[in-house]
Amino acid sequence: MTASKDKPWLIRTYAGHSTAAASNALYRGNLEKGQTGLSVAFDLPTQTGYDSDHILARGEVGKVGVPVCHMGDMRTLFDGIPLDQMNTSMTINATAPWLLSLYIAVAEEQGADVSGLQGTVQNDIIKEYLSRGTYICPPKPSLRMITDVAAYTRQHLPKWNPMNICSYHLQEAGASPEEELAFALATATAVLDDLRAKVAADDFPEMVGRISFFVNAGIRFVTELCKMRAFVELWDEICRDRYGISDPKYRRFRYGVQVNSLGLTEQQPENNVYRILIEMLAVTLSKNARARAVQLPAWNEALGLPRPWDQQWSMRMQQILAYETDLLEYEDLFDGNPAIERKVDALKAGARAELAQIDAMGGAVEAIAHMKSRLVDSNANRIAAIESGDTVVVGVNRWQSGEASPLTSGDGVAMTADPDAEADQVSRLRQWKADRNNAEVQQALTNLRTAAQSGANIMPPSIACAKAGVTTGEWANVVRSVFGEYRAPTGVSPHASNRTEGLDEIRAAVDAVSQKLGRRLTFLMGKPGLDGHSNGAEQIAARARDCGMDMRYGGIRMTPEEIVEQAKAEKAHVIGLSILSGSHLPLIDDVLRHLKSNGLSHVPVVVGGIIPDQDIAHLKQSGVARVYTPKDFELNRIMSDIVSLSEAGLAKIA
Repeated sequence: MTASKDKPWLIRTYAGHSTAAASNALYRGNLEKGQTGLSVAFDLPTQTGYDSDHILARGEVGKVGVPVCHMGDMRTLFDGIPLDQMNTSMTINATAPWLLSLYIAVAEEQGADVSGLQGTVQNDIIKEYLSRGTYICPPKPSLRMITDVAAYTRQHLPKWNPMNICSYHLQEAGASPEEELAFALATATAVLDDLRAKVAADDFPEMVGRISFFVNAGIRFVTELCKMRAFVELWDEICRDRYGISDPKYRRFRYGVQVNSLGLTEQQPENNVYRILIEMLAVTLSKNARARAVQLPAWNEALGLPRPWDQQWSMRMQQILAYETDLLEYEDLFDGNPAIERKVDALKAGARAELAQIDAMGGAVEAIAHMKSRLVDSNANRIAAIESGDTVVVGVNRWQSGEASPLTSGDGVAMTADPDAEADQVSRLRQWKADRNNAEVQQALTNLRTAAQSGANIMPPSIACAKAGVTTGEWANVVRSVFGEYRAPTGVSPHASNRTEGLDEIRAAVDAVSQKLGRRLTFLMGKPGLDGHSNGAEQIAARARDCGMDMRYGGIRMTPEEIVEQAKAEKAHVIGLSILSGSHLPLIDDVLRHLKSNGLSHVPVVVGGIIPDQDIAHLKQSGVARVYTPKDFELNRIMSDIVSLSEAGLAKIA
């Protein structure tokens, strides 16, 4: 037993929706319930540098987070919440310099001492190229902006974590534990190698100590616990041997965690409560590898947007472990355990091998395409194991029958975003632009452009832009014009893999229908809107390729009009649309409208996403041929549907 009880980790919920005012009410309510830190979710337009009135923002405003277009929104978001007393995590990457600038400007307006602000910006753009898709610029200028933020915080916000290396989405994209370790650590070294030139040598060890991590904890409890111990030991090794950091306090592996959302099931969703608890134990039981902050998903996230009660239930789970049990009274429970040590050593060896390969390619920035391809292949193996039953998922591929869930009966099992929120946000944005001093805005943007072009730190002019009334889209447009835009590789090879299990019959069907069509069955995979969660789309595209289809997938972030233009040019027989942001209704309606206006109403459309039953009915009435949700994990069945639909489309033409 320890001499004194350890302090609990920061208890957070990842939250934000609809508008700044609605999110502010949610934050204040959660703080009153015992939450000890804030974790802000921003909507996709904010994450990708678009104002709420941009064409690409249509249907996406306020869906997966809060829209923040300008200082007025940020002011409302934290109204009544003293920022000098708060520890705030902002999950923001491509626009991290801008959102931190808005946060600083609001804190100053509140009268806070900026040097005392505590919190984190994720600011990890490399994982965006690999797994999440909210990038704006190419990797090298993006790396420059990451280290600009870090260097600025060193001088002005010494208690702020300027980067949160995010391996969370790597696991969501299918990474093995070894890949998650290696890819995250490779990102950290890429940042620190660049940062070295921007801070004084005497200050560098302290900056190494400010780097934090944000990880994922999956259901394989022992492996995840060992992974975290491996992270601690590998990071200490890198800091000591690569960077010569002698002070142990600057080599400490500091991390926050959200446990796995990938494994949350739509079927028997009450089972997710147990999954979340077990996954939390992996990052809290081992004192020497314990998370500094924990945020848990809600049991019903596979069904829709969690309600305040659902978030409260997850928060209570943390509080019971932290305050009712005796966990925090003891030293590390796993030191000296031979099974744990063997697994940790094996994970470290695998991660070192991955790191050596990435280093040989020139580091993480140069190895993005390689890492992306590895993730797609690893995710394909994960899905295949679930399909075959080698990986058991209770209620999904084993023990599917049982009592109906009383938690999902009736309406209101999940919250829906306010349908009027987007119009309200756009209206207030237009008023903001009308009321500001345009001369001050233009001068601030000119100074931002000059700094971006000259290599000066991007933060001071960004803060000046925030105070002048510049909007998110205007800030990002300057960045785009100077640094350029980027389209990441999809990670899906144009060539078939060696996967054969269960595919012979489908391949024969593809060959047969292709003969009837007069050419190879062409399947177009599309990602309309700003949703960058491309894992499902990539797996559908890869399986279609393996089944012998002429698969076309152009990647993320396309307008409905662009997808229809591509379908017309490629003469697609079937179109697949993947949307996980909750924006399926407006975006799919737009696709169907453009298909009709282009004389392509005969082309079948299939849709995948987290889609409530009432929306499924709407989509089918609108003309969508098939709708797939997370419960539809058997990809071969989906492939068979595509073959049948292509034949039906041929019959319509005839």
